[in-house]
Amino acid sequence: MVDVLPESVCEQRIHLSEVDMAEITTSESSHGSDAMLPLRRRLLKTAAVGFGHLAFSALLAGDATADEAGSATSRQSGGPLAAKHPHLPARAKRIVFLFMKGGPSHVDTFDPKPLLDRDSGKPLPFDLPRVTFAKQGNLLRSPWKFKQHGDSGLPVSALFPNVARHVDDLCVLRSVHGTNPAHGGALLKLHTGSDQFVRPSMGSWLIYGLGTENQNLPAFVTICPTLAHGGVNNWGSAFLPAHCQGTPIGNASLASSAAQVKHIRNSRLTPQQQRKQLDLIAAMNRDHLKVAGNDQALEGRLSSFELAFRMQSTMPEVQDLSEETDTTQKQYGIDDPVTQDFGRQCLLARRFLERGVRFVQVTHSDSEVQWDQHGNLYQGHTKNASEVDKPIAGFLQDLKARDLLKDTLVIWGGEFGRTPTAQGTNGRDHNPHGFTMWMAGGGVKGGYAYGATDEYGYYAAENKMHVHDLHATILHLLGLDHERLTYRYAGRDFRLTDVAGHVAKDIFA
Repeated sequence: MVDVLPESVCEQRIHLSEVDMAEITTSESSHGSDAMLPLRRRLLKTAAVGFGHLAFSALLAGDATADEAGSATSRQSGGPLAAKHPHLPARAKRIVFLFMKGGPSHVDTFDPKPLLDRDSGKPLPFDLPRVTFAKQGNLLRSPWKFKQHGDSGLPVSALFPNVARHVDDLCVLRSVHGTNPAHGGALLKLHTGSDQFVRPSMGSWLIYGLGTENQNLPAFVTICPTLAHGGVNNWGSAFLPAHCQGTPIGNASLASSAAQVKHIRNSRLTPQQQRKQLDLIAAMNRDHLKVAGNDQALEGRLSSFELAFRMQSTMPEVQDLSEETDTTQKQYGIDDPVTQDFGRQCLLARRFLERGVRFVQVTHSDSEVQWDQHGNLYQGHTKNASEVDKPIAGFLQDLKARDLLKDTLVIWGGEFGRTPTAQGTNGRDHNPHGFTMWMAGGGVKGGYAYGATDEYGYYAAENKMHVHDLHATILHLLGLDHERLTYRYAGRDFRLTDVAGHVAKDIFA
């Protein structure tokens, strides 16, 4: 077994080490008689249970588009990321999650509460939860006025004037709730369905269920993710096969302009020389596999090398925003220092989506907890909203203009909301008991509000949507039955929604 690679090949792994110990199952492709293939292609096809052949076939399909080449190769090879048929008719093909880390306040953004304005300064007229994150005071009115927008008349606060122009595309979920008032547990609950155990992330479950539409890029990309409060577990594959793992590009402490895939170019070897190295490694490991039999760890390692090799030509092109017109870049706010960082992330997300990446997450955060205004609510939320409002509106407009919004599910929200009561004099505490997220495109009703919190905005009250229900609904929109999407591990069939989850079919268009 060749377990230590030449240095030049190791560089091509491009930080895909998460794939190294993959549990990947492949099936032999059917291309007619092997005797009809050239010697080199026969070698690649048989080496390492076909991974070399998978990569080489993708390279030979250079005249096709990236999506067509990836899909055709995947179907022919039956590889681990082959596109799969959904359980149900799918309303969406792909997801982008606009994650607002820290917990934006629903009562200050998309869930107006007239009684909160009227009774500001008075005690909350009902009991607090048994467990609260910090000491809370009296009711605190929103500093922002709400106004109805669009044909639907849905109210949006003055924090989001640009997003408000797209309100007729939004399905506002006002009754989302979880169980954990701490950032770490709440982030893990939202991303993985569990706040106590290491479980596969939502994106990983989606890739496990549907595969990819592009063999030259990762199926699951997370742009500038936070390294805090669960870190890699929020995009990890846990016990699912490692090819379902999310690929991070940069992190929250870096400007998005600096978020690059490291070692994407090899300055010492040409692509042809690298290809020969990988072919040699595959041939040597074929001899090992004849003796050892099926070795999933080795196959996963070879798979990561092949994807890294293919990404050398594809990833730089995706991240090269100079291809975009000045008009498009202004639409995303890249010309403005306030909006350029998040605008760049959103534009990258669009470029990944249109090239067949199945799940893209964009995170608004920094080295701190971005939306976590325990104090200075007005200053903090004003700053945060000004950074994301124009880019999100530009993103929605661009998807719609390119006819992508209809089958792309856009999700916006944080790990929880904020309390209607004050913390100190001008802040709000964590509130997982009732908060707002919204969806757009992907088969959901536009200009529609689903569920409600109580009259002050503390608890989910009508059409309550637990995080498990949110996950079940998301999977259903992608054509996956959350009760059938299971994986056998440690003697039990696991799923994203554990033993719960109800699909909110009322939000479907």
